[in-house]
Amino acid sequence: MSDINATSSMISESARSDSPKHLLNRRSESPQRPSKIARTDDLSDGEQQDSVASKTMTQNPRVQRYLVAVEYIGTRFSGSQQQLNCRTVVGALQEAFHKFIGQPVSIFCSSRTDAGVHALSNVCHVDVERISKRKPGEVLPPHEPAVVRRAVNHFLQKNEGDVMVIDVRCVPPDFHARYKARERTYFYRLLSGPEPLSSFEKDRAWHVPEDLDLLAMQKACRVLVGCHDFSSFRAAGCQAKSPIRTLDELCVSEVLPTPYFPSITERAQNNFTEENPLACSNNAEVPDSPSTANHDRLDGFNGAGQGFGVRRRHRCFVVTARARSFLYHQVRLLVGVIKCVGTGDLTVSDVERILNAKTVTAASPMAPACGLYLGNVNYDLP
Repeated sequence: MSDINATSSMISESARSDSPKHLLNRRSESPQRPSKIARTDDLSDGEQQDSVASKTMTQNPRVQRYLVAVEYIGTRFSGSQQQLNCRTVVGALQEAFHKFIGQPVSIFCSSRTDAGVHALSNVCHVDVERISKRKPGEVLPPHEPAVVRRAVNHFLQKNEGDVMVIDVRCVPPDFHARYKARERTYFYRLLSGPEPLSSFEKDRAWHVPEDLDLLAMQKACRVLVGCHDFSSFRAAGCQAKSPIRTLDELCVSEVLPTPYFPSITERAQNNFTEENPLACSNNAEVPDSPSTANHDRLDGFNGAGQGFGVRRRHRCFVVTARARSFLYHQVRLLVGVIKCVGTGDLTVSDVERILNAKTVTAASPMAPACGLYLGNVNYDLP
């Protein structure tokens, strides 16, 4: 039987055996307002030993540990970590795995994200013992990773569809998604411009009505990158033993806003061919030079030459922060200061003063959660 048929059979069996009262963390009919999560740092230097319970579960040689990468839109989640009476990423994943394998599981995340924070790729691990549903007690060979991915996504898509498994891999029983992580990358999106935020960007970026000075923000990043005492960028309640962190990368880039659709000049460039320059259009013209195309993109930002019914674009800036670990709310506090430099409310000298103050009260207001994305978690995989 093929993997697809096997997956379909397992999904059908588990769906018949599920009882709603046994499902974990089922969402209520109306989404709840996101609540605060436990105030812990992204990686707690090993002092929070949730790995102990994880390792205990894998003493059974019949248990397979899977490393699972997931993407999610954080808007309707009360964070990634499981909480009572709240919809969380871990809760949704545990429910989907329960439906798949017919028994509860515990999932451990590499990075804890707050309510409203998104993830392009967050990583977790889960231990699964495959037991036959037809012959209780009979242990079967572990599922292939592709089967796990398809089956879990099948159930996730029936529950809002705002979280999805993007990759699965078998790992050794002592491989911990959190403590084995070598590096984490976060992105933060800011949209600058006086126009109201597009419906397509709602809860996906921080809208800053003022103009932002890209060069000034880049200079501020150069002050903050490297190894520092980041006490000024550490939220109250952070449980990390030390405020010393090393930012391997902190930069600001201007990118095209999304969703992005090509202008008439760009379409003409892409469709132009030597043999037949009018092949893709009845009235196409020979495209302008690349510099003209770039100017056309900038016109889209400032609204020049816009026709009726064409939305004026915002300028989109992305702050990238990369490090092995971060303090609680560190990235959002950093972005808050960088944004104030961009608007002219702070100078680069002010950034140095805030860093040296070593107190969070010296920092600017924290950036909202909606613009933050966990981009990637890197490992030295076996």
